Amino acid sequence: MPVFDFSNTPDEQKPSECTYITFSSEESETTPQKPILILDNSQRKWKHHSCGIFTNPIHRTAFEFDEEGGTVSADILQIDARFVSLLRWLGKNHIRVRLSGANREEGYAVYKIREIAFGGGTKLSAEDGFLQYMIERLLASNAPKEEPEDEDQEETGDDMKLTSLQSITDFITCAGRTLPDNIRLWARRNLAVARSHEVTAEERRHAQRALSIMLNIKWKNNYFESIDPKEARRILDEELYGMERVKQRIMETIIQINRTHTLPAYGLLLAGPAGTGKSQVAYAVARILKLPWTTLDMSSIHDPEQLTGSSRIYSNAKPGIIMEAFSMAGESNLVFIINELDKAASGKGNGNPADVLLTLLDNLGFTDNYMECMIPTVGVYPIATANDKNQISAPLMSRFAVIDIPDYTPEEKKIIFSQYVLPKVLKRISLKEQECVVTEEAVEAVVEKYAGTTGIRDLEQAAEHIVANALYQIEVDHVSRVVFSADMVHALLD
Repeated sequence: MPVFDFSNTPDEQKPSECTYITFSSEESETTPQKPILILDNSQRKWKHHSCGIFTNPIHRTAFEFDEEGGTVSADILQIDARFVSLLRWLGKNHIRVRLSGANREEGYAVYKIREIAFGGGTKLSAEDGFLQYMIERLLASNAPKEEPEDEDQEETGDDMKLTSLQSITDFITCAGRTLPDNIRLWARRNLAVARSHEVTAEERRHAQRALSIMLNIKWKNNYFESIDPKEARRILDEELYGMERVKQRIMETIIQINRTHTLPAYGLLLAGPAGTGKSQVAYAVARILKLPWTTLDMSSIHDPEQLTGSSRIYSNAKPGIIMEAFSMAGESNLVFIINELDKAASGKGNGNPADVLLTLLDNLGFTDNYMECMIPTVGVYPIATANDKNQISAPLMSRFAVIDIPDYTPEEKKIIFSQYVLPKVLKRISLKEQECVVTEEAVEAVVEKYAGTTGIRDLEQAAEHIVANALYQIEVDHVSRVVFSADMVHALLD
């Protein structure tokens, strides 16, 4: 068990006696039953809200309470392993805090720690939301693999971003081994560059920018909570009509995740004609997984550097699209929707952009040239779409489980138009169903008109035209409702 001295005063440089043990937790919320730490209350009971400072009187790890008769210390008995470095930082910098806790049999269970503004601490970041931001990030992180080395109103630090060198430095100190090892070591090296006066101002600027990007991302492991199969099926039925084989394949994936609590080794490749709902399937999967999602359109990528970023030797260097996607999502677990994989350009002499995706798809880590660090990708779930899977290279194809999405039959298109497309357009334009009626013969006329095209995009455009025309007649001709016959549809759409 490591021994931490929470004080840095000259007369307390002797080794301190560690009074606490650490416990491992993955909880994302704290309560009296799931506290951050436990203080000794065997001699006296502490108030629900108590102010003071983490310190080390008489060389014992403790919290010093501000009481009416003076200060009273209580030994720290237990600490959530994720918070040891943070409490050490609070003590070393004499930052005054307010604890919220409850007296329990095992001790005073502290479940909230708040900063006291202008409390005389030596760290400015402690008074601008850093502490709440830090606590939220630690709660969102996983328990460290080993001990670090070195009815209340809610407060939040969600809006804070790590941009200044001070906040970045404090974050690295407090996060400890809750950060992935390679990112923690990378951050220390880049922090040294950002502080150094032996490198150019350009190098310092790039290092600080890279640190801000990297540390504002919540780096998580690949553990996934169980997904409710009934809710997953409800979302699929709500988003997609028919496609029973597709839904079955997605439900198999959900069941697999529930058994292993990890993402499958292979992503999904949705292959089929244009307009058949491939992107809709991808969005539905992201919704089921409750993950942020990002899209990458391969038809617009002509240079691998767009994906991998540019080297910091250039003044205008920047991260690639993939790294920017992590930054926008704010976390490392996300659904990567790769559109039109079959239209990936061969590049302009600098290689094939599609081949850059191989490391991302292998979940072994992705290296961005600007960040100069391997980015963990174990929480990335790729879903690609393609109109013609025969145009995709064999190495890329081998990274996906392929789901073929066939075109809709005429009967399916009639149902989709009547029960899904038309009601959606009516709702968007604020018309009631009885104000715009499309007869069964009119629906058949719409479907027949676009019989030679794949997908339902033409049906969506036809519905838009029909409803807009109904709205025009209601507003201009002052009719109460419009009933469209087959002849009216032909006249309107021809």
